[in-house]
Amino acid sequence: MAAKSFDMIVIGAGPGGYVAAIRGAQLGLNVAVVERENLGGICLNWGCIPTKALLRSAEVFHLMHRAKEFGLKAGDIGYDLDAVVARSRAVSKQLAGGVGHLLKKNKVTVVMGEATLPKKGVVSVKTDKGTEELTAKAIVLATGARARSLPGLEADGDLVWSYRHALLPKRMPKKLLVIGSGAIGIEFASFFNTLGADTTVVEVMDRVLPVEDAEISAFAKKAFEKQGMKIREKTTVKKLDRAPGKVTAHLEDAKGTVTEEFDTVISAVGIVGNVEGLGLEGLGVKIDRTHVVVDEFCRTGVEGLYAIGDIAGAPWLAHKASHEGVMVAELIAGKHAHPVKPGSIAGCTYCHPQVASVGLTEEKAKAAGHEVRVGRFPFIGNGKAIALGEPEGLIKTVFDAKTGELLGAHMIGAEVTELIQGYVIGRTLETTEAELIETVFPHPTLSEMMHEAVLSAYGRAIHF
Repeated sequence: MAAKSFDMIVIGAGPGGYVAAIRGAQLGLNVAVVERENLGGICLNWGCIPTKALLRSAEVFHLMHRAKEFGLKAGDIGYDLDAVVARSRAVSKQLAGGVGHLLKKNKVTVVMGEATLPKKGVVSVKTDKGTEELTAKAIVLATGARARSLPGLEADGDLVWSYRHALLPKRMPKKLLVIGSGAIGIEFASFFNTLGADTTVVEVMDRVLPVEDAEISAFAKKAFEKQGMKIREKTTVKKLDRAPGKVTAHLEDAKGTVTEEFDTVISAVGIVGNVEGLGLEGLGVKIDRTHVVVDEFCRTGVEGLYAIGDIAGAPWLAHKASHEGVMVAELIAGKHAHPVKPGSIAGCTYCHPQVASVGLTEEKAKAAGHEVRVGRFPFIGNGKAIALGEPEGLIKTVFDAKTGELLGAHMIGAEVTELIQGYVIGRTLETTEAELIETVFPHPTLSEMMHEAVLSAYGRAIHF
């Protein structure tokens, strides 16, 4: 069979790959996308979207228990775990179907199968019907990543779960151990803890949510412990002894090793890039710790070969992958493309309370040599937060004291994942404190706290 020729081939149809394919098609390129499992990738099917659906159910469940605070009555409050999971799967299915529609609408050729790159400019796809050969001058790797598995902590789907198992739980854990307090681990901890699991979170670093500002991490720890979670920092899981219906975890910290029994363990110790089996080494692609080495324009150094999203390294975020996909498609189409700036990409964690941040933490800003001004504003000083019954939270800003540049912003509390984009825009437009101070924020909104946090950095906060 003769090879099918395209202008651009994308391997992987996750939030980086399908967006790259659509943008390429919009620019007049003849585009094919190869996907081995599900359109929408991990994000839509096994990550961002289904976890948010689960967490929304947990949030509603939590609010139902607070009905009396709002003058409401709610009795016999409970949940059906199977129905909660079914809703999350339905949400994923709807959105994945939408990706298929968008690709078809934009006349992108979809090939379902396993791709390899036998030589430059060629993609061989093993499908249910055989092997297809595709050629293109530009190939985009968007194969994503998967859960990291550590020796002795491997998921078995029964007692020890990966994120996939946790999305399709066979049972409601009674006593749960979550290994890792990054976004994935803490979101699952928040979900199961809210539904009633006795939850312990173990973190090897010195604080939970270790990539966040230290002040935000400390606030989060207090909130989680208030909800009944047990947090063990600077602790390593040395071994898991598995027996019918139980796991004995060996937990080591500076004081020594203790053992504790759990009925369920979720391992959330990071991710590794999907670089195997593609033939990348034969093409001369450089790989560093399971990620493809790229420049600021996602070029691999091999002519016509690009890598975007999780496979191209941190930050491992869907929105970063999508933006890189657009950039690469425009580059391939001969347009002037702007490189993605990691420092202006927000990170969001959808636990309760939510956490969001962009830019440098206070500690990193000082380490980089900046003289800083720091502003803080608590939720308790905001009328909308009190009206919502969400008075616990904090917004923190970090400015360069000499130039007024917004170096970073860090938030914890209700709906902060929706608020953070205001500061992202500020950083993208390179605004200083002057423009932010002169901006009129609507009242009553949670966003007023963003204004107050800027004012606070300059000794001008009004409501606290």
